[in-house]
Amino acid sequence: MLRTIDLVLVGAMIAAATMTYQIKHAAEEKLAEVRELQSAISLQEETIDLLEADWSLLNQPSRLQRLSTAFEAELGLRPIAAEQMAEPDELPGRASDFEPQVAEGATDAELTTGSVQR
Repeated sequence: MLRTIDLVLVGAMIAAATMTYQIKHAAEEKLAEVRELQSAISLQEETIDLLEADWSLLNQPSRLQRLSTAFEAELGLRPIAAEQMAEPDELPGRASDFEPQVAEGATDAELTTGSVQR
């Protein structure tokens, strides 16, 4: 009887050791995956910082002024005159101000917009 209990306990210890090893292995795999993701995030953050630095260099007012002067004739660039600014009441009506035009006897299902072609 004592040997049977010993064998059962040894078997339980082997099973527990096997489960512990499997859990440890799975945790190490997850840790490696987390480290890989952290390095990818770090690389993306560095790329974003580099792109923001490039953007600030490209948008310097002195550089933009030089480019606009250099390509003024080619692009037809001119300074904006004060008369070109429109007041809100000078703007055309809003889309909600216009009534849709529906042919006589037509239903709402037959109403189309300019973006939909049938």
